[in-house]
Amino acid sequence: MEHFVVSARKYRPQTFKDVVGQQAITNTLLNAIENNHLAQALLFTGPRGVGKTTCARILAKMINSDGTEKEDEDFAFNIFELDAASNNGVDQIRELTDQVRIPPQVGKYKVYIIDEVHMLSQAAFNAFLKTLEEPPKHCIFILATTEKHKIIPTILSRCQIFDFKRISVKDAKEYLKYIAKEQGITAEDDALHIIAQKADGAMRDALSIFDRVVSFSGKNLTRQAVTENLNVLDYETYFTSTDYILENNIPSLLIQFNNILSKGFDGHHYIAGLASHFRDLLVCKNSETIELLEVGEETKEKYLIQSKKASQPFLLQGIELANDCDLKFKSSKNQRLLVELCLMQLASITFDGEKKK
Repeated sequence: MEHFVVSARKYRPQTFKDVVGQQAITNTLLNAIENNHLAQALLFTGPRGVGKTTCARILAKMINSDGTEKEDEDFAFNIFELDAASNNGVDQIRELTDQVRIPPQVGKYKVYIIDEVHMLSQAAFNAFLKTLEEPPKHCIFILATTEKHKIIPTILSRCQIFDFKRISVKDAKEYLKYIAKEQGITAEDDALHIIAQKADGAMRDALSIFDRVVSFSGKNLTRQAVTENLNVLDYETYFTSTDYILENNIPSLLIQFNNILSKGFDGHHYIAGLASHFRDLLVCKNSETIELLEVGEETKEKYLIQSKKASQPFLLQGIELANDCDLKFKSSKNQRLLVELCLMQLASITFDGEKKK
């Protein structure tokens, strides 16, 4: 059996050009290298899976290369990666500060990448201060963390801080499309969109989900396969629900909700999704706000068609009712009844004649 390498490692960017969704940071770092303006202590901060450690490794390679080395040269002698989660004591930091004085054997710089730096103990931080403030000229420190607020201000003030942002759904989808093409997988646009949304701004999560879904469905990635595998309620469910609500069809609506529960979905998840669906329909009402709709092109058409059926006052009241149900859900003793009552009220908003109870 051939050894399988997960996509997050296989497609880890090797140059700044390949890094997804962090143009501002990669451009700043490239300019700093070109103009010989790079700080000796850098702090990369931001959510998980957005490219902090990757950028640190690329930077470490770039500052050591002068164009004469082989392409696959990785300067392993010059790059020291320390995981602060497991080496968080003062002794490990003292060892590091002792090593720092020795100049590199090859290349110009020794680069120390300290991952999860917020895990260092108070004593370790203090032992590190002086070295961080005045490192030898052949040394560069790159600290990476997901929790900037846990780092003491005296460390922060000695570093140049780069805030990595969450990766947008659009960028994540484009990158997934590229990877699907590389692996010879035909993937529906909507399928990739759902994966990108589910990843919630983290590229590594998107690639892990992609691997999982490919294992499940093989070389052909459909929206249905993705929703089945990830156990997510896709927008088709909400389109159907909204149609029933607009037709005042309470029996069908309750039967649909029962089916959703029988598939193992949470009522809270469903009602929160319905509120978001109403919001998306409201966004479609105005040509200026349509760009706030983060869906594929085919789906956008469906949203536009349904938004014409629903009036603005109905959608506003619908969002209010669904949101109210969402807030009460946690404290309710009978959660199913709460959601059913909310659905009945929604289906009665536009009912003419005698009010449905």
